[in-house]
Parts: sequence; C-alpha cells; structure tokens
Amino acid sequence: MDPKRGLRILLIEDDPRTADLVRAGLAPEGHEIAVAGDGRTGLLRAGSEAWDMIIVDRMLPGLDGLGLLRMLRGAGITTPALFLTALGGVDDRVDGLRAGGDDYLVKPFAIAELSARIAALIRRGAAKPATTVLRVADLVLDRLSREVSRAGQRIALKPREFSLLEYMMRHAGQVVTRTMLLEAVWDFHFDPQTSVVESHISRLRGKIDRGFERELVQTVRGAGYRLGDAA
Repeated sequence: MDPKRGLRILLIEDDPRTADLVRAGLAPEGHEIAVAGDGRTGLLRAGSEAWDMIIVDRMLPGLDGLGLLRMLRGAGITTPALFLTALGGVDDRVDGLRAGGDDYLVKPFAIAELSARIAALIRRGAAKPATTVLRVADLVLDRLSREVSRAGQRIALKPREFSLLEYMMRHAGQVVTRTMLLEAVWDFHFDPQTSVVESHISRLRGKIDRGFERELVQTVRGAGYRLGDAA
C-alpha cells in the first residue's frame, strides 16, 4: 500500500450530512470515498471489494456497526476499520475495539483529526504483510498473480469464475446465497431471473472438484452454496 497515493475508503454511514462532510473533507487528499447507507449494504461491499480503509458508524439500519465488524473479522477480512460515532463512553469505545475496530473517533469531529487517524492506521498497517493468498484445504488462490491451483495442479479460470471463487474462499465455511453472489460478483441489485449463478457454480465445481476425492463446492439445499468440506 503506497501511502503517497489516495486511498480507497468505504464509508458506512446512514447520515447524508456526515457522509457529505467526510467525502468533501477527504477529497482534497486524493482519497476515493464510496458510501454505503446501511449496515447490510456496507457488509456486502466491505466483504466483496478491495478497500484500503473502512469507516463505520456504530448505529446503522439493518445491521449495526459492531455486528458488521465482527462478521468481517470472522471472515478473515483485516482491512483497517475506524468507528465514527456519537457513542463516546468508555464502554462504547471498548466494545468497538473488541468488535474488531482499529480506532474510534467520536462525533462531532474535526476532519483534520479524522485525516490524521486514517494516516496513522495506514502507517500501522503498512508494517503488516497483506493477505494476497487464500487457502481452503488444498485449494490455493493468489489474488495478485490471479492463479488458482489445487493439490499443486494449476486450474485455469475465466475472470468471472475467478471472482466467484475468490468471494466463496473469502467466506469459506459460510453459506452464501444466490442474492449475495449476484450482488458481489455480477453487481446485480435485482434478480435477473436467469440461471447465471447456477451455471457458473456448475462450471466452477467441474474445474475445482473434478478428479479430486474431496468435493469443496457444496450446494446447501434451500439456502445457497458453501466452499469447504460438507458439514
């Protein structure tokens, strides 16, 4: 992560005035600020896209900030996260840090302090090696080289298949629904009433599991799909 370039920041905030303030205040530094207005949308975007930083409110519709951060950390997503919230008590701060937050800034706040805290978190994270390789059993995906292998055998995937597998590996062991896959991999925020997910899963299963004793791509009847050994 190059600290001299602008950062890609996800702001999960339901107050439009606060979102506009943050966006306007950080724009001169070259940062790209994307806004999610509720917890569930924020969770989906945080878990399916690459970000340098996540800024999250504690009180959000749909899914609160604490639950959101716990789910991200539980899925192995280590993107630096800063809570930006009106809840400023000691217990509130402790809860935020224990949920997986890396810093905590109380509203009202100064943009200069927010900027300084972002820079400090990025410097702190720069000392840690980025997670670029995902592993599930003997399946390996390298996000930088975009190479996939299983038991040492190279597997050729098309770009959409690679994105689908990456998403499922980042949520290994969890059930991912058809809707989650449509939004994360195809950016469809509506049901196109096609079998696009099913056909891609079928092709991915053929490439990942064919010829191997253990099947990793699982169909969870009535719920969705899961990557990992059958429960």
